Amino acid sequence: MDSVNSSSHPEIMFVAAEASSSHYALNLIRLWKKKGLNIHTFGVGSRDMEKEGFEIIGRSEEMAVVGVSEIIAQYGQLRKVFDALIEQATKRRPQVVVVMDYPEFNLMLSQKLHALGLKVVYYISPQVWAWRKGRVKTIKKYCDKVLLLFPFEIPFYEKHEVNFEFVGHPLLDELDQKYFDPEYRRLQRSRYGVQEKDIVLGLMPGSRRGELQNLLPQQLRVAARILKKYDHVKLLILCAPTIEKEQILAYMDDFKSSFQLIKADPNEMINLTDIVLAASGTATLMVGLLGKPMIIMYRMSFLTALIAKAVVRGYFGLVNLILGEMAVPERFQWDLKDEELESILTEWITVPDKKNAVVNKLKNIVTKLGNRGATERVSQILLEYVK
Repeated sequence: MDSVNSSSHPEIMFVAAEASSSHYALNLIRLWKKKGLNIHTFGVGSRDMEKEGFEIIGRSEEMAVVGVSEIIAQYGQLRKVFDALIEQATKRRPQVVVVMDYPEFNLMLSQKLHALGLKVVYYISPQVWAWRKGRVKTIKKYCDKVLLLFPFEIPFYEKHEVNFEFVGHPLLDELDQKYFDPEYRRLQRSRYGVQEKDIVLGLMPGSRRGELQNLLPQQLRVAARILKKYDHVKLLILCAPTIEKEQILAYMDDFKSSFQLIKADPNEMINLTDIVLAASGTATLMVGLLGKPMIIMYRMSFLTALIAKAVVRGYFGLVNLILGEMAVPERFQWDLKDEELESILTEWITVPDKKNAVVNKLKNIVTKLGNRGATERVSQILLEYVK
């Protein structure tokens, strides 16, 4: 079916329902604006994308859910956005649709868009190499191209003869050398009252409301224990772009220890920390790239956890997947025990060699991820569809 677009300028539809996906989509939109390209973008995205001219059909801040029961609970809202996307795609016929992560939603959407004769590119492909490998057949059938971030994904997609391009990870483009300058870090930390001798414990409870509910209370319990033992440990709570500070403060009524809650550029926030309790997700890769020892935490509904336990083999933390070893501790569901989390953090605080050993392992991540320039490479690929 030939594409017919009544607009005077090209249109690209994005479906970026996760915090990380919307961040990468935002980088593309900003790049095109910087180049003076008149491309209209619409679909599912964040408020930050909207500020750059993106036309919102669904908000990533409202759609970020994970797990079977969580999706069922929000089915009505998700279905409404799904139908609106199909309606707008039918009417506007964008030159290309970019679906990002969010596989349950995006694979069904890709099938519908393919039937409409539209071009579909999967950027930030789902972890089909880790679990539910059969989904790769759906990707191959309904997506024109898959853009891969990780080198270890390549053999899997080659084996299944999927049309792909390895673009590298866009986070490398944001890895400014200033974050490795001790003086820059000292000055930034001093703005938050952090002294040279202080150790900063960062809490990263996630970018979804469900993650706050599942992880933040435990993170706060463990942090309270640590703060009670060590006067030189300071607590920073890092607020994700898709979460409002008020949502976190709602959990803080019974928290008696001192803390600072900050919402800023993720790299700037992570750079302030020394050790981190982090919800599993792309943000943990940012923590790893900046060389911060962390415990990766993953808790979901009981039903979703049972399914995940049955089908996932090996590591679930991105850092460990990339390095091919348990470089940082990761704890899933029933393994998330306050005493053990406290014990690991205590060891990093009291035995510098233990902490430094983790830091040294994390230094190997950059070499595993390819070269900088991923956003530019993705841009060039997408613009081929616009010509």
